[in-house]
Amino acid sequence: MQTYSGEYKQKLTTPADAVSLIKDGDTLIHGMTIAEPPALLSAIAKRAEAGDLRNIKVYSCNPQKYVTETICRPGLCDVIESYSWFVSGKSRGLVTVGLTQYVPVYFHQIPRLIQEEMTIAVTVTTVSPMDQSGFFSFGTNNDYTSVAAKSSKKVIVEVNENMPRVFGNGMIHITDVDVIVENHVPLLEIPPSPPKPEDALIGKFIAEIIPDGAVIQLGIGGVPNGVTPYLSGHKDLGIHTELLGPGMVDLIEQGVITGRRKNIHTEKHIYTCAYGTKHTYDFMNNNPSMESFPSSYVLDPAVISKNDNMISINAILEVDLFGQCNAEFLGQSQFSGVGGQLDFVRGASNSKGGKSILACYSTAKKEQISRIVPRLGEGTMVTTPRMDTDYLCTEYGLVRIKGKAVRERALAIISIAHPRFRDDLLREAENMLLI
Repeated sequence: MQTYSGEYKQKLTTPADAVSLIKDGDTLIHGMTIAEPPALLSAIAKRAEAGDLRNIKVYSCNPQKYVTETICRPGLCDVIESYSWFVSGKSRGLVTVGLTQYVPVYFHQIPRLIQEEMTIAVTVTTVSPMDQSGFFSFGTNNDYTSVAAKSSKKVIVEVNENMPRVFGNGMIHITDVDVIVENHVPLLEIPPSPPKPEDALIGKFIAEIIPDGAVIQLGIGGVPNGVTPYLSGHKDLGIHTELLGPGMVDLIEQGVITGRRKNIHTEKHIYTCAYGTKHTYDFMNNNPSMESFPSSYVLDPAVISKNDNMISINAILEVDLFGQCNAEFLGQSQFSGVGGQLDFVRGASNSKGGKSILACYSTAKKEQISRIVPRLGEGTMVTTPRMDTDYLCTEYGLVRIKGKAVRERALAIISIAHPRFRDDLLREAENMLLI
């Protein structure tokens, strides 16, 4: 068997030398979330700070600290023009003041956007160590990075022994890599948020309508992930998900998730992004049941719907009496992004026996504000249109509004509002001629 150790040594260099490939005016894509390459991003920021780079464009998605503390920090905004396909807690302030520009797009469309509409000069990302056949794995993050690497003029990888080696369509060969650096720091860890009392109620409501053998998708945040502790009595669940996290790994280890009843990728756990703790990453490493694919495949509604009993569970910020859901805007500012929510809402709804569930707490700001409102406010964006909304859940109950007339759906939505706000919502519904 041919070995690639000689080629590896030839391409191995320092972060400073590696980023010398980046030229003025280049467009750059970096690994997402856990795959943000800290050594390379720091080296790029140092070049920009020294005046050695100009007019760089950087595209991110859900930026974490390595990005926001280096190439996207405010002091470099005159040199590096920052764009983001999803807004994170770390980048929210940058988007609000215009230092990072939000790009609205469905997650499954980003790879195609990269291939057909963009000219990417350089892709930088964290990868697992090379195997004996010369392949690196994108590990926790396939998303759009694997497609960007194939479309990019230059590819720089940051090898980290802590990045898991994952199967599926998430490998890149050394012959397709231009430069290599090594940086074996611990991966970013994003543990689940501490549970709130409402999570238990929401989790129980949702778990009751998930049948054995269902295939599940969990979105970002504490609300959808509050479901996993209440699935321990289920049998033969499967995974086809945008995000793979610790709660899902726990269910795999318990034997609850097996994937045996899936129509496609039977007995395989399919994802495009993963997050969690060291335990999560260690579990994924060299595990033949784990497979990652680009978001253009995993989040394609036509692919999602191929699995029977597909259950999509995502969080929203508010819903109005028409059933319009907002998961992006707060106070007329971009708070998050559409991500893959609507992709999975539509995919699950078209699945035989599938269900799409959108969940939120009934109130915000210590029960002072209702998240169920008469009508979404002016300037607030609709993430999931009323025609797509299927199930809605709060700590006060779960209702299905799909197929219901406007009066029925308004009354159903009011029934899961906080009791303090129900009378006001009923009056508003009357004023709006809904009831």
